[in-house]
Amino acid sequence: MEESHPSTILLGGIIKGIKYKGIDNLLEEKNKDLNGGFWDLNWSEPSSTKTRGKFDTIQGTDLQVIVENEEQIELSFTRMWSPEVQGEQAPLYIDRRFVVFRDVPGFYSYAIFEHTKDMPAFHLNTTRIAFMLNKEKFHYMVITDDRQRFMPSAEDRLPGRGEPLAYPEAVLLVDPIEPEFKGEVDDKYQYSLENKDNQVHGWISFDPPVGFWQITPSNEFRTGGPFKQDLTSHVNPTTLAIFLTSHYAGTELLVKFETGEEWKKVLGPVFTYFNSISDKDMALSLWDDAKRQMNEEVQSWPYSFPTSEEFPNCDQRGVVRGRLLVQDRYLSKENLPGKAASVGLAAPGDAGSWQRENKGYQFWTMTDEDGCFVIKNIRAGSYNLYGVVPGFIGDYKYEVVITLTEGCDIELGEIVYEPPRDGPTLWEIGIPDRSAAEFYIPDPNPKYVNKLYLNQDKFRQYGLWERYAELYPENDLVYTVGVSDYQKDWFFAQVNREIGDKAYQSTTWQIKFKIDNVDQGGSYTLRVALAASNHAELQVRINDPTADPPLLSTGEIGGDNAIARHAIHGIYWLFTVTVPGSLLLGGENTLFLTQTKTANAFQGIMYDYIRLEGPSCQNGNL
Repeated sequence: MEESHPSTILLGGIIKGIKYKGIDNLLEEKNKDLNGGFWDLNWSEPSSTKTRGKFDTIQGTDLQVIVENEEQIELSFTRMWSPEVQGEQAPLYIDRRFVVFRDVPGFYSYAIFEHTKDMPAFHLNTTRIAFMLNKEKFHYMVITDDRQRFMPSAEDRLPGRGEPLAYPEAVLLVDPIEPEFKGEVDDKYQYSLENKDNQVHGWISFDPPVGFWQITPSNEFRTGGPFKQDLTSHVNPTTLAIFLTSHYAGTELLVKFETGEEWKKVLGPVFTYFNSISDKDMALSLWDDAKRQMNEEVQSWPYSFPTSEEFPNCDQRGVVRGRLLVQDRYLSKENLPGKAASVGLAAPGDAGSWQRENKGYQFWTMTDEDGCFVIKNIRAGSYNLYGVVPGFIGDYKYEVVITLTEGCDIELGEIVYEPPRDGPTLWEIGIPDRSAAEFYIPDPNPKYVNKLYLNQDKFRQYGLWERYAELYPENDLVYTVGVSDYQKDWFFAQVNREIGDKAYQSTTWQIKFKIDNVDQGGSYTLRVALAASNHAELQVRINDPTADPPLLSTGEIGGDNAIARHAIHGIYWLFTVTVPGSLLLGGENTLFLTQTKTANAFQGIMYDYIRLEGPSCQNGNL
C-alpha cells in the first residue's frame, strides 16, 4: 500500500482539515451544522429521565505540547470547568490528547475525563469521536467483509428526495440523486456492531483511491460488555469512534454522577488510519490493508506511547487465567468444558451486572475448546469474574473478588458454572444464546428494503415489526410443542398489533404442550430468557388466560429499543417461574404469554429461550 504522512489542522482540539494523497481535505467543510472531526458528548441534568440531552462539542481552552521530537508529537487540549458555565457545559475536566508519529499515515487520540468533588451531579449520555468526511470523495462504506456497499448521500435524506418513516433516523429514498438507491431505506442503526466486533470500519474514495478508517484496538474503556451494540459509519459520510452510549441498552447505561462524586477514566487511545493505492481498480483492497493495520494495533495494545500517568503500560497490568467448566447433571454426569464462552472482568456486582456497568473498565476474552482462558493486560484494581456460556442459560460469577496488582499473574484453576436447573427438561423453545436469531424472521415489506440485507442479517431490515400483524391479523401466535418448528413458527419478536392510526393492541402468545403424568403435589419450573425488552411487561399464565394474579408479571422492563433499531438482541433478562403441579392437567396444557404495554409499535420483547422443567425427582439425574 502506498502511504505518506498526512498534514492535519487542529483548532482547539477540533480537526478542521486532513490533507492526504492528493486530497486537499479528507474532511467535510461545507455542512450546515457538523464539519471536520471532533470529540463531543451528550449530557443531561440529573433530573432527566431521557437518554438524550445537550450536545457539547469539546473545544480545548488550553494547549500544551507534551512530547515533541523528530519521531513523535503529542498535544494536549484541556478544558476546565467552573460554576460560571454550569448548565452550558458538562461538569467534567477533559484532557484530550492527539499523538502523531513520523511516517505513520494517521493519528492516535485519547482523553482523560474527570469528575471531581467540587462538581455537580449530571448524566453523561454519550461520548464519541466523530468525523464528517468529504462528500465529494467518499461514497463506499465498509463495516465488515460482508457488510459493505456504495451509500446514498446526505442530500438523499432531505425532504423531496427522502420520506421520513416511523422515526427520524429511518428515511425512505423516493428521489435519490443516484437512481440505484430509489426505494431503499437508509437508517444508521442498520450498520451497528457489537463491541467485540467493532474494531475497524470506514470509507473508501475511488478517485483517488484512498481509505479513511477508524480502528479501536481494545474494548477495555467501552461500557456494557462484549455484546453491547453501537453505531459505526453511516450516511453523510460519517465515521464514529464510540466510547459511551445507551444505544441498545437504555437508561441503565447512562453514566450518572452524584454531586461531588470522584471519577476518572481514560477513553482510548484509538487510531484514525489512512491508506492509499495507485491502481484504482484495486481500491477495495484498502479494506484488507485496514484489517491488517487493525490486527497490528491490537497486537500492540496496551500502547507504550501515551504519556499520561492514567494509562498503565504493559508492565503495570496483570493477567488472570483459568478453566471454566459447566455442571448440569441433567445433561452429563461429568463436568463439561465451557467452550466458546465469553469470560470477563468487570466491576464487582451481581451475576450479569456487567451488561449494565458503565463507569469502570472491562476485560474480556473467549475460552478455547477445553474451557481454558487467559485474560491479559488488566488494569490494577478489584473485579469480579463473569462468564456467559453458549448453550446454557444465565450468567456465571466467580464469587471471590479478584484484586489485581501491577505485574501479577493469577491462576484460578478450574472454576465451575452451575446454570439454573431444578429438574429435567420437558420441552424447550429456541437456543440459549442471548439472541432471537434462530426464530422466524420475515421478509421485509418490498417498500422498505435495504439491498445489503436481502441475503444476510435479515433482521436488519426496516419495519419487520409491522409484519407480525400481517401474519396474524386477528388471532395471535400459537405454538405446539412437538409439532411446531421454532425456526418457522415462532416470530422473532412479540410486538403489538396495530389496530388503527397509532393505536395498538396487546398480544398473547400460546404454547400448547402435553404432560402425560402430572405430579400434582410437585413443583415445575419455567425458565423464560429474553434477548431484548423495550418498555414491555410480560405476564405468564397457565391454562387460564385471565388468571389474576398471573404466575409472573415482570412489570415494565427494558429500554433497549432493539426492535426499532434492527437488532436481534439487546439487554438479556432471565425469569424463573414456579408452576405448581396442581395447575397442570394430565394431557394438553396451554401456557399464555402476554405483552401488555401498547403505547407504540416498538414496545415488545424478543425471546432467547423458554424451557419447562419437571420436578427434580422426575426421571432423576443422569
